[in-house]
Amino acid sequence: MGLSVTHRTRVPATPASDHAEVVWHDLECGSYRADLPLWRELAARNPGPILEIGAGTGRVALELARAGHVVTALEREPALLDALRRRPGAERARTVCADARGVELPQARFALCLVPMQMIQLLSGPSERARFLSRVRATLRRGGLLACAVLARVDPFACASGEAGPAPETVRIDGLLYTSRATRVAVGRTQIVIERERRILEPRGRSTLKALAASRTRLLRVEHNVVGLERLSPRTLQREGGAAGMRVEPVREVSATADHTGSTVVMLRA
Repeated sequence: MGLSVTHRTRVPATPASDHAEVVWHDLECGSYRADLPLWRELAARNPGPILEIGAGTGRVALELARAGHVVTALEREPALLDALRRRPGAERARTVCADARGVELPQARFALCLVPMQMIQLLSGPSERARFLSRVRATLRRGGLLACAVLARVDPFACASGEAGPAPETVRIDGLLYTSRATRVAVGRTQIVIERERRILEPRGRSTLKALAASRTRLLRVEHNVVGLERLSPRTLQREGGAAGMRVEPVREVSATADHTGSTVVMLRA
């Protein structure tokens, strides 16, 4: 998989949060909804069992399951999948804890395979993507659809250079304040590197925003998280899909929002 590194700085004698991985995932990904209308549309147009790869805590899988679709949610991180299983609608979804690069999937089962939020760009290079595409093609029914979201455009920035960057995402859970802020995006020849600073604080007061504004908080932990995405154009993925024996269909676009960049969804038919 692509680069994913977290460096922690913890204040001595500070209790750790066992569910921090789930909190960070939900904080950074869970509120994103701009792509959901497209996934609902594709599910309606391609009736039958659905496979989501990189399901996380169920943002997409549970949305579709609650709408009555038969969904299999594949995720390699056990903590995220455990959280999914405890959420409303989970009884309608099957879960598989596995790495998409090596999992054995049932042959000719799914009518639709969804790969949201640039998960395809976590695969390392053409050879890994080729193996992935071959496995997905085999698990799709004849005429089944693979839809992969690819980062459409990214603007580099670095807070260390004086650029403001985006506002932090913030949530308060069990009396602790979690904040996550993108501090740097670098676009290289082969990779897009996204750096975040994650903080866990103890607010001194009832209001999360007021506590932050007045700095009435005690820092419990700082994490510097780095994620590397492969640079991948929609045309390249289309070419690789064709080489895997899939038929290329017109791409779909997911528009940017105030908080998230847009994406191009590559459509490949088995």
